Amino acid sequence: MRPRFPFSAIVGQDEMKLALLVAAVDPLVGGVLIFGHRGTAKSTAVRALAGVLPPMTVVAGCRYGCDPRANGSRCDDCQARDGRARTRKAEVPVVDLPLGATEDRLVGALDLERALRYGEKVYEPGLLARAHRGFLYVDEVNLLEDHLVDLLLDVAATGENVVEREGLSVRHPAQFVLVGSGNPEEGDLRPQLLDRFGLSVEVTTPTDAAERVRVVLRRDAFDRDPHAFVAEHAKQDAATRRRVERARRGLTSVDVPNGMLERSAALCAKLGTDGVRGELTILRAARAAAALDGAAVVTNAHLRTVAPMSLRHRLRRDPLDESGTTARVERALAELLPVEASGAA
Repeated sequence: MRPRFPFSAIVGQDEMKLALLVAAVDPLVGGVLIFGHRGTAKSTAVRALAGVLPPMTVVAGCRYGCDPRANGSRCDDCQARDGRARTRKAEVPVVDLPLGATEDRLVGALDLERALRYGEKVYEPGLLARAHRGFLYVDEVNLLEDHLVDLLLDVAATGENVVEREGLSVRHPAQFVLVGSGNPEEGDLRPQLLDRFGLSVEVTTPTDAAERVRVVLRRDAFDRDPHAFVAEHAKQDAATRRRVERARRGLTSVDVPNGMLERSAALCAKLGTDGVRGELTILRAARAAAALDGAAVVTNAHLRTVAPMSLRHRLRRDPLDESGTTARVERALAELLPVEASGAA
């Protein structure tokens, strides 16, 4: 099996890497949407993320990788074991959903071979089952067929996949972080799907010649000898894995001062975002970013870092303002949270 490109070897694209790590620390932040030019390491970064995620504990023999400690979100078989199941460590799944995937491949279906050979009706799990407790990645997400989008929205809202067809009646947990990437020139996302993403990142082609050279040299070195290249960056990936693990342990102890919540609310009100998902996302993302930094308290610096990725996809189109959504968020931040006051609590 060909090794994955190391996460730590990706040159630049700091906002994209931070958004993925924030979602890894706190999945409640929501999914990550990555839009930008072709050839900017979008797919590479998502697939490389698996290499820096701490392993998870699963019920041994469970087809869905159930968490033995999650009483309310386990499959029927694991519920029946009632805490007596053996456990093992497993890699956190990062599962690709191809554009041409069928509905059966996504949700699972009848195992035709066993049905024809033995006359047994056995459920064959799909991609949603494989992605449970991990990441489901959709490249070119803006081109995904509508009926698959509807399925993803249903499962993302409930945390369960329900299959009732061909004499089957199956229900299993399917909780995952949805990550999508695409090129904005190829079309917009449906509003319902866009709303499911907690964070949105814009990636661009590097303009600095020296940075472009580093990208080319690293990619060429990886293609010539993948195993040696991965070994060269193993310590850095391991350090990132430990950083994520420490951030998860310390997440609940990170303090979010009321002043931070008030500034988030003022920012969202100024930008005219609908509902309060913007404030909630900023809260969770800032807390996860602080945990990654090893900080005990969320500061204005954390707020400034996560606000653009939390809000840029939540703004309504303004026909009187030709600037992009990122520029609008940064303008509002400059007014409400001047840089010179960024160290204040």
